[in-house]
Amino acid sequence: MTATIQLDGAKGEGGGQILRTALSLSMITGQGFRIENIRAGRAKPGLLRQHLTAVLAAAEVCGAQVDGAALGSKAISFTPGSVRCGEYKFAVGTAGSATLVLQTLLPALITGGGRSVIKVEGGTHNMAAPPFDFLEKTFLSLIARMGPEISIQLERYGFYPAGGGGISVEINPAARLEELHLPMEMECTRITATAIVANLPRHIATRELALVAERLEVEKDGLEILETKNSVGSGNVLMVECHAVEVVHVFTGFGKVGVSAEAVAGEAIAQARKFLQGKVSADEHLADQVLLPMAIGGGGSFSTSELSKHSWTNMAVIKEFLNTRFDVWELSADGRCEVRVSARTQ
Repeated sequence: MTATIQLDGAKGEGGGQILRTALSLSMITGQGFRIENIRAGRAKPGLLRQHLTAVLAAAEVCGAQVDGAALGSKAISFTPGSVRCGEYKFAVGTAGSATLVLQTLLPALITGGGRSVIKVEGGTHNMAAPPFDFLEKTFLSLIARMGPEISIQLERYGFYPAGGGGISVEINPAARLEELHLPMEMECTRITATAIVANLPRHIATRELALVAERLEVEKDGLEILETKNSVGSGNVLMVECHAVEVVHVFTGFGKVGVSAEAVAGEAIAQARKFLQGKVSADEHLADQVLLPMAIGGGGSFSTSELSKHSWTNMAVIKEFLNTRFDVWELSADGRCEVRVSARTQ
């Protein structure tokens, strides 16, 4: 019997991604793991509601045995069974990220033995988590290029602190995942922006888009205001989208109480500018998130303006489960680099 993999959640960036990556790879490989010091690098260590939901969801999908799955727990043991494709519904119960729960399950299901439909309730537009729009337009469009057929729908917005959002995803897996190679230099062909206001005044969105138009020179036909009441609470996000031939890159500013519309817009604009100046194929967040799909598939490559601590930590966890090689070449003194992922060998 293969020994259980031992993980230290305090290593690297010390956040929830160590746990989520371990859950994904445990489901795929059938390898059990034990993780201690969960989220030791965070102000509130241990399992929060969204992390616990991810653990329980993964356990349900693969029939795992789990020890330590409780709110606040700093250690769990996870022994997976076989992945069972089908229809599932999970609820975070707070404004915790529904998208992160979904991303935990996705790797196993896009390589599974049949169609799956997953519904997750919780936050859909959270700080420190990929918003729904990034998942739909950027991440899943790249995953689809690897072979699976995926459709995603936003059923209801979920903003902090009310939560209550809903996401539905239908997955038709691929027999094997193809390689994913992004160009080393990516040119943006068009910039657009969307300001979403849920149960809030329209002028917030108008001010955000005015700043985008001024600083990024976006024409009026590239600006959109989306007013919605399809949300339990109030909320606001501004998304700047950089369109390239290969993919749409989404950069988000999150509205917060006491923060001006101009500051929210400035956050998204700064992210977009950094990406545009680098002329790379992946910003630091996308770079982090394509590592796992490339590792379980045929491999791949991309360029990025910098490899974050998240990415280095993610690579370390992946190598605990898979015989994957990550080669990183520095392209410039400011951190710009090329990353090549060589897929696992059976």
